[in-house]
Amino acid sequence: MRNEGKTLARFKKQCMVVLLAAGMLLGSVGGANAIEFKASGEWLVGFGVGDGDLYSRSKNSDGERSKPNHDDQFGAIQRVKLQLDAVASESLSGTVFFEIGDQTWGNSETGGALGADGQVVEVKNAYIDWAVPDTDLKLRMGLQGIALPNVAGGAAVMDGDAAAVVASYQFNDNVGLTAFWMRPVNDNFDGSGPEGSRSNKANWLDNMDLFALTLPLTFDGIEATPWVMYGIQGKNALRNLDNENPEHTWSTNDGALLYTMSGLTPQMNYNTGPGRDPSTKKVWGSMFWAGLPVALTLWDPLNIEFDINYGYVEKMGRYDVQKRGNPNDVVRGSTKREGWLAKALVEYKMDWGVPGIFGWYASGDDGNIKNGSERMPSLAPAGSFTPFLGAGNVDWAPVGSTYERFMSYAGTWGIGLQVRDMSFVEDLSHTFIASYRGGTNSPSMVKYMSSATSWSDGFGSEPYLTTNDGLMEFNLINNYKMYENFDVNLELGYVINMIDNDTWKRSWSGSYKKEDGYKAQLVFAYSF
Repeated sequence: MRNEGKTLARFKKQCMVVLLAAGMLLGSVGGANAIEFKASGEWLVGFGVGDGDLYSRSKNSDGERSKPNHDDQFGAIQRVKLQLDAVASESLSGTVFFEIGDQTWGNSETGGALGADGQVVEVKNAYIDWAVPDTDLKLRMGLQGIALPNVAGGAAVMDGDAAAVVASYQFNDNVGLTAFWMRPVNDNFDGSGPEGSRSNKANWLDNMDLFALTLPLTFDGIEATPWVMYGIQGKNALRNLDNENPEHTWSTNDGALLYTMSGLTPQMNYNTGPGRDPSTKKVWGSMFWAGLPVALTLWDPLNIEFDINYGYVEKMGRYDVQKRGNPNDVVRGSTKREGWLAKALVEYKMDWGVPGIFGWYASGDDGNIKNGSERMPSLAPAGSFTPFLGAGNVDWAPVGSTYERFMSYAGTWGIGLQVRDMSFVEDLSHTFIASYRGGTNSPSMVKYMSSATSWSDGFGSEPYLTTNDGLMEFNLINNYKMYENFDVNLELGYVINMIDNDTWKRSWSGSYKKEDGYKAQLVFAYSF
């Protein structure tokens, strides 16, 4: 009987605990009624065939043959983006943004193989929005999307996710001001720098900080947003970003993060060999960018956009660069990078579509590696004039080698014709784009490249074009709005390879076989 009494008493205590917890939960829910939760997101499922490597095989001086990294010409892939906003009022809210994928069908690492248990959930954004009481000053703090003001073909300097504090103030209907501090890199250096380095101290001089001011100006028919950004980077800021090769320095392009940061350094395809560590007594280096994007709609239906950009990264020492891969023929190159870009778009809206012309010109390397690079530096560019050799359309592709090839415009020039949003059937639209892209880099720079196919390096680095090279691109985009929130997007693209064989083969004892690029992709997009 005693045991039964103890059991009954224990049961009563457990019930009381459960009831108390339930009461607390109900109380907290009741107290949180003022919080409004909003959900939004996007599902993408895509299928495609294509090849954007622009060469089929190569052979070095020893007779060894190689092929591009992307051998699959068919791909099936999916991605999910989910955003949750917790809104307390117009003055306070919080946002978390998850991305699931990309999941390649059949790939076990991403969860696309049998069993579908890949760990591919990413936190893209997580920030709070709040306003200073009784003022028009608004702040956003946390991991967020940062895009520097731009028009005519996307951002050439920065359009990506980063940890930042952004403050904005609207003076009146015509003038505003936005300022931010961004820390894209910090505490990644573990001290395992190149052998013999004098700076092998973990987390020492490895941060990068950027400060920007933008001035949005809006008047009848005119929008302009002049901006400037200043930054500092420690001498170890770009080391150890590639976890698989921690000894690599800023000249590495193997890691995904280094891909976005590759625009800070001289050309990523330089044959730097084992002696990569720049020799310098500097511990900090300055960076500076400025831009002036302007959009004119004074003469509606005529739309005119132009964008001017300038960038500079301070020299942080010199490094060894081999000529034609010969370790016995070395030049000391400078880490300085400085350049500019101008791009423009002119469109005329008509009842059946919007025809237009676009173009750009960016400074290129002058052939003297000792004075650094004359290509404009960038952080995370997203050039979007074209969808095959750029970030246009859905900026996503089932076959990895067929997108995000030329994101910054650095070292190139181009001109194109387009007719967008043509519609002859309800809910079905078409966009046609034809463009030519050439290089502004000196042909004499080819001898410093890491291979005879550096002009073709795909996802993960920036291809290199000289003044003798060119690429002709054609795209046809078809979009059918099946439902209000469901689109079917069919994109067809072709690139004619006009790389100058004499320029590249003359500087290398190896050989390669170039080819054109193509793609056809079908993407189903559900958004809410």
